[in-house]
Amino acid sequence: MLAEKETENLRVVLVAARNPLNIGAAARAMSNFGFLRLRVVNSYDVSFREARSAVGAPNLLREAEEYSTVAEAVCDCGLVVGTVGAGAASSRRPEHPLHRLEAGGELIRTRLATERVALLFGSEKRGLSNEDFSYCHWLMRIPTREEHSSMNLGQAVAVCLYELIRVERTVAFPEEARASGAVLERMTTALLDALKESGYTKPGTESATEEKARRLVRRMHLSAADAELWTGMLAKMKHGKPR
Repeated sequence: MLAEKETENLRVVLVAARNPLNIGAAARAMSNFGFLRLRVVNSYDVSFREARSAVGAPNLLREAEEYSTVAEAVCDCGLVVGTVGAGAASSRRPEHPLHRLEAGGELIRTRLATERVALLFGSEKRGLSNEDFSYCHWLMRIPTREEHSSMNLGQAVAVCLYELIRVERTVAFPEEARASGAVLERMTTALLDALKESGYTKPGTESATEEKARRLVRRMHLSAADAELWTGMLAKMKHGKPR
């Protein structure tokens, strides 16, 4: 099993989950494996109330944190990982690094000792959206067979969390503290402002440019200090031009 500090650093984030049974099953899996920090984004209110009032619901479900956006839910996390079904993964363009569960679990374990990690799960019907993915550093998939690639939300949470505790972490991660989601979002905003000021962003492409810029920033894997440095330089590029 992981150390208490490591399990404490994981945030399981359910985005737009609608079925109270699935929400409850996800919470029970978290409790089974010792991960007690649940966050829900844009939850279907009726389902969430039913899940929280269910008989035997663990304290972590009653104490789950609610957010209106993914950005708010991951702003204090240095690593954000999105989960994707095997079918969806095979049809997506390679805009993010994509790891199988085994490799992704090891990468997450090496980070839990030093920082908060958010693990995102999408809605039962549509999974995570492209906008949701834009907040992720990389994606992780469970290797299921092509004929039946989708998994129940509660099952997917259980399998992913089991992989995290299955093997003891043996490799330290000796490097500077990674930039949190809030720091990276400030840098992304500064970059978008500079792109708009320079004329790079064309009318009608703002949303696509924002998603691409956010993914680009996260692929850089910056430390907190480097991200702040980039933010300052980008702001200076916008405001420091000679008159």
